[in-house]
Amino acid sequence: MASFNKVILMGNLTRDPELRYTPKGTAVAKLGLAVNRVWKTETGESKEEVTFVDVDAFGRSAETIAQYCKKGKPLLIEGRLRQDSWDDKQTGQKRTKLGIVLETFQFIGTGNREGGAPGSGFDEAAPRRSPAPAPARAAAPAPAEQPADEPPMPSDDDVPF
Repeated sequence: MASFNKVILMGNLTRDPELRYTPKGTAVAKLGLAVNRVWKTETGESKEEVTFVDVDAFGRSAETIAQYCKKGKPLLIEGRLRQDSWDDKQTGQKRTKLGIVLETFQFIGTGNREGGAPGSGFDEAAPRRSPAPAPARAAAPAPAEQPADEPPMPSDDDVPF
């Protein structure tokens, strides 16, 4: 039987990530993500629905998200659905809940939350932090010599996409 389990969501964190470590030292971050859907009814009235999703991140992704993300930060995630099940201690009934196990993510926005669009709740006059330094990259091999009349070859950093 064929199956495919992939989820892609973009939303805002509903709380600060909770970072913990397993006894073997694996980082685990628990996130809450709010995903909004806005649409217009037949009468032109604007409606909105919000879906709240629990996300579990592991390893380096968990540590990075916990370090740089706070409540309200937008985040794009890719992952897979996982169903958790447990027995309710008060009623004794079996309970289930769908959640997402994060596989990859991407920060969305300007990289800081101290500036923003008017009405976004962020103070435009607030001083801006400089962005976090980029992670070190392995040294690229030296480019081959080129004739003086040809323009230099663009590096990977010069590619516009």
